[in-house]
Amino acid sequence: MKRKTLFVSIVLHALLLIVVFIFQGMIFPYLRFGGLAPMLLPMVSTGVAVYEGRVTGGVVGIFAGILCDLALNEPVAVFTVTLTLTGLLVGTLADTFITRGFVTYVLFCAGVLVLCAAVQMFPLIYFVGVLPQYLLGTAIWQTIYSLIFAFPIWFFVNAIGKRIYRESVAGRPQ
Repeated sequence: MKRKTLFVSIVLHALLLIVVFIFQGMIFPYLRFGGLAPMLLPMVSTGVAVYEGRVTGGVVGIFAGILCDLALNEPVAVFTVTLTLTGLLVGTLADTFITRGFVTYVLFCAGVLVLCAAVQMFPLIYFVGVLPQYLLGTAIWQTIYSLIFAFPIWFFVNAIGKRIYRESVAGRPQ
């Protein structure tokens, strides 16, 4: 990847993360549906991992995790580690075994969102003593509510990926 293409990739992904962070952390807490706010940042890192592979997915996962920890006021590095590892895993699967597409993206988003819900439930279950069945319904509804926003996020991730691909192909000698 040329330097210019790498710079454009970094800037576009950073802008997408910042915009989604603003929506997740500053707008959607006031637009709750049934007391729930959607998780958008995990879907960004998953989309980048599906479309662009493990390296970019892992790097975006680091920053999406940091922003998710800030937006949700979670303990340090909980989502940073989770989204980095899921970005690497999903990106590796996208590089090797699976086809890249919207359906794959939605399925992986559902899995990552369920994992994020489990990460959020863990302290409540093990330190506070809340029974898992009380939290399970909330986790399912939050995942469904978040998946409503899968298409708009995929649209932007896909557009960024196509632009980067066009720039990298245009720079190659024929």
